Amino acid sequence: MFTSNPFADITVFLPPHVMQTYIGLMIFAVAVGTLADMLHKSSAKFFLRQWKKSKAAATRRVSGAETASLAVRTVLKEVITSGEFCNPIRRISHLLMFYGFLTYLITTIVMVFVYPTAATPTIWPLLWNIGAVMVLIGGYWFFFFLRVNVAKEGHSPFRLVRADLFIVSLLASVTFALIWEVVQTAGNLTATQIAFGIYILFTTVLFVGVPWSKFAHMFYKPAAAFQKRVEEANGSSNLPRPADVNNIVR
Repeated sequence: MFTSNPFADITVFLPPHVMQTYIGLMIFAVAVGTLADMLHKSSAKFFLRQWKKSKAAATRRVSGAETASLAVRTVLKEVITSGEFCNPIRRISHLLMFYGFLTYLITTIVMVFVYPTAATPTIWPLLWNIGAVMVLIGGYWFFFFLRVNVAKEGHSPFRLVRADLFIVSLLASVTFALIWEVVQTAGNLTATQIAFGIYILFTTVLFVGVPWSKFAHMFYKPAAAFQKRVEEANGSSNLPRPADVNNIVR
């Protein structure tokens, strides 16, 4: 079950090009949704204004090589290792979701576009399932125990606000992906179609809901972190530097 392409079986009731078109539409929805979010929140204007302000207040010139180095450091810390999380538990949860979703997404695209038939190398569906499980472990851990309104404010984890749209739709999408995969093994076409339909519904909410969820934040946070590094490097930052614990007088 976990070593066969789940998307190959839907060709019984859905041609491969339909799923391929759907994925293309979801990629387009993310791009449009992110752009709409940027326009609504004036994010692009904010970063441009900050860049101009930083350039005008700079006390030293940052070379191209240094800028590239800052970009690499940003990717290594804020993207690859999620170093912005001081709480190690939140970082582990985030990394499980991040790498799990990345694995799940890439393998979905490969199985739908490259191997739309049952002749799919075992490694792809296996990685798809591993990625999905990583998302669910990190996601449900975050949802029930690590959200600010739950961990810090003592609210019920079932008390939802708009900010929870991303995590809820993500967990629902991946959960029903695995449910659909399991239901397929029973050989009941109607049950398979229903499970697949629910999976597609929540997946659509996940990607189409970008302007109303925190999905776009994954693009903003690295940009903001990079801008902060540039400002610190050119001397225009007005933020206090972290205290050196070795110089603190006890």
